[in-house]
Amino acid sequence: MAKSTKAPVGVPDAAELVAELWVPAGGPAGLGARPTDTTAGLANKAEAAPVVEALLERLDELHDRLWAEAERSVLLILQGMDAAGKDGTIRKVLSGLNPQGCHVASFKAPSDGELAHDYLWRVHAQCPPRGRLGVFNRSHYEDIVAALRIGAVDQEQCTKRYRHIREFERMLTEEGTTLVKVFLNISKDEQRERLRARIDNPAKRWKFRREDLEARAQWDAYLDAYETAISETSTEHAPWYVVPADHKWARDVMVATLLVDCFERLDPQIPDADPGIAGLRVE
Repeated sequence: MAKSTKAPVGVPDAAELVAELWVPAGGPAGLGARPTDTTAGLANKAEAAPVVEALLERLDELHDRLWAEAERSVLLILQGMDAAGKDGTIRKVLSGLNPQGCHVASFKAPSDGELAHDYLWRVHAQCPPRGRLGVFNRSHYEDIVAALRIGAVDQEQCTKRYRHIREFERMLTEEGTTLVKVFLNISKDEQRERLRARIDNPAKRWKFRREDLEARAQWDAYLDAYETAISETSTEHAPWYVVPADHKWARDVMVATLLVDCFERLDPQIPDADPGIAGLRVE
């Protein structure tokens, strides 16, 4: 795994944190053994707030440089159990960034038109162009995990799809897109509290689906499917990171750290301006 040239602002042990979250290529994800409630060494939300602020300020600067350079792109992929915090992560981590340089795509059950194509067709169409930060709220990994659980594909087809995805992500990487793949790892107890909050709060009730309870009843099977998918597709060119997500404020620090680390390694540069511009006068 490549190391950044600088430590992300506000996080003294960023390199250690990134390495801790990283799933090495060829190694097991180990989701069941990974903690869901660690906090990146921070005591509470109040202590995390200035760290997040510093990280997002640095990310904004680097993102502007990526937008100006317009030669490469970054794709943040967010996966996790229902109520793991994908929406909240997007709201927090993208706050303050230039909207012109961002693109968020959410992948739900494929439409009839999408099913008429190969399963990666709709995904490729949403990948960020050069100069932009793309975010996938769920992704092509739903075509393994969810598809397997509902019986849309069998294990033999999934094995083929692991290979397809490894090759697809290699192509994206070689064409200039850096992938940051994040699994938001919450506990079953924390999911229960978040689902209850959605039911009990009229302002959040729209987010609840009855299917969430059906998926929750298959918690172990879904976790096993994620374990296999992540283990099969964490590669040197597109590694996975498992982020403890029971504490939202700690989750935000860790995802922001991963993104800043990625941007620091890319080190995008503002292009040189026409040397004659400096002498121009605007009447």
